[in-house]
Amino acid sequence: MSHILLVDDDEMFVSATRKILAKLGHTSAVAGSVAEARTLLEGDYFDLLMLDIMLPDGSGLQVLDACAEAQRNAHIALVTGHPSVKSVVKSLYGPNISYLAKPFDLTQLRALLTKATCANSDEHSASGSEGHYGGLVGESAAMRELYQIIDRVGKTGANVLIHGESGVGKELVAKAIHAASGTTFPFVATNCGAFSKELLGSELFGHEKGAFTGAIKSKVGLFERANGGTLFLDEITEMPIEEQPVLLRVLETQTITRVGGTEDIPVDCRVISATNRSVEDLVENQCLREDLYFRLAVFPIMIPPLRERGEDVRLLASHFLQQLNDEHHTQLTLNDAQLDVLSRYDWPGNVRELRHAIHRAYLMSDVTTGEMRLPRQLASPFSRESASRVSADLIGNTLEEMERKLIVMTLDHYQGNKKETAEALGISLKTLYNRLNQYKAVG
Repeated sequence: MSHILLVDDDEMFVSATRKILAKLGHTSAVAGSVAEARTLLEGDYFDLLMLDIMLPDGSGLQVLDACAEAQRNAHIALVTGHPSVKSVVKSLYGPNISYLAKPFDLTQLRALLTKATCANSDEHSASGSEGHYGGLVGESAAMRELYQIIDRVGKTGANVLIHGESGVGKELVAKAIHAASGTTFPFVATNCGAFSKELLGSELFGHEKGAFTGAIKSKVGLFERANGGTLFLDEITEMPIEEQPVLLRVLETQTITRVGGTEDIPVDCRVISATNRSVEDLVENQCLREDLYFRLAVFPIMIPPLRERGEDVRLLASHFLQQLNDEHHTQLTLNDAQLDVLSRYDWPGNVRELRHAIHRAYLMSDVTTGEMRLPRQLASPFSRESASRVSADLIGNTLEEMERKLIVMTLDHYQGNKKETAEALGISLKTLYNRLNQYKAVG
C-alpha cells in the first residue's frame, strides 16, 4: 500500500482519483495549493506525489523545491505532457520522475503506482524506475518469493546456478544477486555457447603473448576481469564436457593459469551460472559433470516461466511500453481489453517474447492518437501454438498448398512486412516476391 499526495485544485479530478486509489488499496491526502502542499509535506511522508503544474498560488515545481530531505525518495508524477517541462525537471530532480497528461486512464495509473512501489522498495530495488534491483518487474507470489531468495543469497558469496526457460530473464536475476551483494566490484557476463572449444580457455582465463597463432599480446580473461565481483556464465551446459575439469579446478583452487602461462593467478569472484535445461535433463544427457554441478549449484534457483505468473503480464507490458514512451517522448497506452488479450496468451518465449510483442505493437501504432495497436496474432513463428496450428492446417495438402499456406500465414503474422517474413522463412526477399507473384497468377 502506498501513501499518495495529490496536489491539484481540480476538485472533480481529485475526487475521482482518490476513489480509484482507495479501491486499489492506497491512502491519499489532498492539497489544492503550493502552501497546502508544503504544510502536508512537513508533517507526513508520502511514497508518491502527483503534482499539477498550474496551481492557484504558483507551480507544482515549487512543491518540489519545498520537499524536505526525507521526501527526496518519494516518486514524483507531474501532470503534464510538455517535453520541455520533462527535460528541465529531470535535470533538476533526477530520473525518479513520471509524467501524466489529463485525462489518464486506470491502466496508466496502475503503471504509475507499480513504478512508485518499485522506487520506494529499499529492500528490493537498486533503481526504482527500472524495477526491483534495477530490472526485475513483477508482484506475483512467485516473483516475491524470488526476491526473498535473491536477498538471502545476495548477502553470501555462494555460487548460484539459475534454471529457467529461454527468455525468463536469467541474466537479470544474476545481476540482481550481484546488486543485492552490495559489492562495488564488476559484474562480468559471457555465454559459454558463444566460444569455440579452442578459444574458451583464452576467454575465461586469458592468454600470454605467443601462446598460439594470433596471440600478439597478452590478454586478461573473464575471471580476472570479474575479480572481487561476479562472473556470470550463461548456458553453462554448452561448455564442452572435456573442458569442464579446468573450470572445476579454478573453482576449487580459486586460481587461474593463463593459456601459455605458468603462473598461478589468484581470483576471488562469485560464479553465477545459468541453463535452460531442467535438472532431469542435466542428469539424463550428462551435459554437466556431477562434481562441477555441486561446485556451481551451491544455491540453485528456479525462475518460473511467465505462464505460471500470468498476473505479472500486465505489469510487464506497461513497464516495457513506458520504457518506449520515455525513450521516444510519446504517451501511448494499453487499454484494459488489450491487457486482457495479453494476459490470456501463454507466452512460450516468456518475458523476452512479451517485450518483443510490445515493441512490435509500438512500431505499428499511431503516436498521434495515443492508442496502441496489438498485432492480430501474438504467437511467434517459433512458439508451440504457432507450430501446432500450422501442422493442423497443412495436413492433407499438397506440397505446393503447404508452402503457400505457410508463406501466407507467416506474412500475416508479420503484418505484411515482406523483409521480416523472408527472414523468418529462411528465404531471400526475391524468392518471396516470386512465390507471391505465382500465387497471384493462379488466382
